[in-house]
Amino acid sequence: MAHTTLFLFAVLGCLSLGLGSKRRGDSGVIEELSELKSLIKDMEAKVNETDAKNGDLKALEKRLNATEKELEKVKTDVQLLKKENEDIMAKLNDTVEELEKIKQNGSKTTEGPKVAFSVSLAASGETYLKDSDASPNVVYKRIFTNAGKAYDSKKGTFTAPVKGIYFFSFSTFGYNNFLSGAILTKNGEYMVSSYDAPSTGDVGDTGGNSVILQLEKGEQVSMKLWEKSQVFDNLNGHTTFSGFLLFPL
Repeated sequence: MAHTTLFLFAVLGCLSLGLGSKRRGDSGVIEELSELKSLIKDMEAKVNETDAKNGDLKALEKRLNATEKELEKVKTDVQLLKKENEDIMAKLNDTVEELEKIKQNGSKTTEGPKVAFSVSLAASGETYLKDSDASPNVVYKRIFTNAGKAYDSKKGTFTAPVKGIYFFSFSTFGYNNFLSGAILTKNGEYMVSSYDAPSTGDVGDTGGNSVILQLEKGEQVSMKLWEKSQVFDNLNGHTTFSGFLLFPL
């Protein structure tokens, strides 16, 4: 703009000198010079206006550049958030799958095999069993339930099919002139028992007990009689032995 103004004034000066050398008093020339000065001022104003607009355009361009940079930053942040969200979803899916596996495995572990048995001494008639006839185990002949086939009715033994927690109970009946009772054993080791000495005050005696045992797969539980003892049973089921799996381990 400054160069343009100087150029215009230089032109004006030359015109003034040229005209002045010929007709310095000529009013027409002066009027033309005045019009030329006015024109120059108008042009200078327009140049100034253009410069102002150029300044506004530069400021606007600067703001647009800043906005563009901000948008690029927002775009980058959105991409990062999207990536983080994808990672979180992937981890969540992995966790859900893992929980489902644990649930399935836990369900299988909790359910385990179906194991339960309940038996009594006499399968028919009446049975008087002495300890000398029950060596090494009391063999219960009448089978009420034997789910899982873990009780052996030929040997009188229960064999754990899986490692787990098991519940056992038994009952006995004997007449007063004999010691009565029984012993529950685990692998031949005494666990719990019932015991009633001979007496003359009553006709018969009933006893029993129960226990919860942890068994490894293959371990055995069976019943024994006390030395010189005797138990009685008939189809009323006085002398019994029962057990079942509470839950596997």
